[in-house]
Amino acid sequence: MADYSYLGSGKVYLRVAGAAAPRLEVGNVSALSFSIAENVIVLKDFTNQGGGTYNEVRRIDTVEVAMTMHDLSSDNLNRALFGTSATTAAGAVTAEVQTAYKNGLVSTARPINTASSVTVTNSAASTTYVANTDYEVRKGGIFVLTAGAITDAQSIKITYTGLAFDLTQAIVNSAQEYEMFFEGLNEARSGKPVLISAFRVKLGAAQNLSLIGEEFAALEVSGKILADSTKGAGLSKYFTVAVAA
Repeated sequence: MADYSYLGSGKVYLRVAGAAAPRLEVGNVSALSFSIAENVIVLKDFTNQGGGTYNEVRRIDTVEVAMTMHDLSSDNLNRALFGTSATTAAGAVTAEVQTAYKNGLVSTARPINTASSVTVTNSAASTTYVANTDYEVRKGGIFVLTAGAITDAQSIKITYTGLAFDLTQAIVNSAQEYEMFFEGLNEARSGKPVLISAFRVKLGAAQNLSLIGEEFAALEVSGKILADSTKGAGLSKYFTVAVAA
């Protein structure tokens, strides 16, 4: 008998179910699993005093999928946080109006390119404040120094170069339905392919979004593989597995 031991790695692709669009690579996925739950209906054996099982019927209850993603791209954040995103290109921001308070961060509309020049003035642009005396430049804005000349509740203008960034609006959509394709490699058989297609996958929200820690962040999502009623007789309505001989 041939050896079909399996130790898997590979790539996961997703696209919105039924969309005329490319399958997008998810990125680095450390765990992908399918689990099938059964509903078992048992008829007890009442013909003997010792009992036992006279008959049983097994029906598929649910087919579940779990996935751990390690690339916190805007696409993956959208999938895991039920969000939408927009991309903004790098560029100059002139005289962005903000309200400042001493000993606090004034967050700017865009992340600041700290390698470029930053200018902070009063609202009339008649006074230019001094970096590291009146304020400090940080990636998310400027920090107003207590001993500086900027006063509490003062309107200021900030000119800077904004970095390119993706802005995700979290929890604005309902759960999305995807087609999933797994391009697997069986390392136990010299990298022979194992290809899995799941036709209707509905993913839930991320169980956790770790932002500070000593381990690489992970987006852990789970969901269900739903039946695809368009599949004909003798064909799986859930998923297929192709194993190279």
